[in-house]
Amino acid sequence: MAKAVTHRWQVRQAANRLLNGEVLAYPTEAVWGLGCDPENESATMRLLAIKNRPVHKGLILVAGSVDQVDFLLETLTPAQRTKILATWPGPTTWLIPDDNEVVPWWIKGDHTSVAVRVSAHPLVASLCLAFGGPIVSTSANKAGQRPARTALNVIKHMGQEIDGMLCGSLGSEQKPSRIVDLLSDTVLR
Repeated sequence: MAKAVTHRWQVRQAANRLLNGEVLAYPTEAVWGLGCDPENESATMRLLAIKNRPVHKGLILVAGSVDQVDFLLETLTPAQRTKILATWPGPTTWLIPDDNEVVPWWIKGDHTSVAVRVSAHPLVASLCLAFGGPIVSTSANKAGQRPARTALNVIKHMGQEIDGMLCGSLGSEQKPSRIVDLLSDTVLR
């Protein structure tokens, strides 16, 4: 595994690594996450292989600001937009219809919607802002295992497969983000 990124000023280095197709681990609001460039199909497929997660399930995109995902909010009604913005930044992931089909199939999987969240975690937000857009965000664990809550667990279970880590502390949430379908208001997690 490549060396861990340990200082705030190294967020830019981590963002450049994502732009170069690397898969990195980083702390989120509740658990450690794995991320990559969502526009990079090979990086995304590698991330899925590391997790043993099938592509058809889809992935979450996390952003550092609403502006970074505004392209997905353009087709929403004012009421839908208000509902989403009332929870962001924060630990709510919304399934938003991708009516303009701008999100790659390897992110959406078999779905017509895309899972999106604007993070309140300062390190995640900084990483996304330095990257210049949303990044893939999925829990750092193999499919069927518990999400990693410590950097040591990430290193122990995935250290040889990922390219590095952006070190920091987890946020104060106890559970991964809540996932809500915008059209039905169904809470999926």
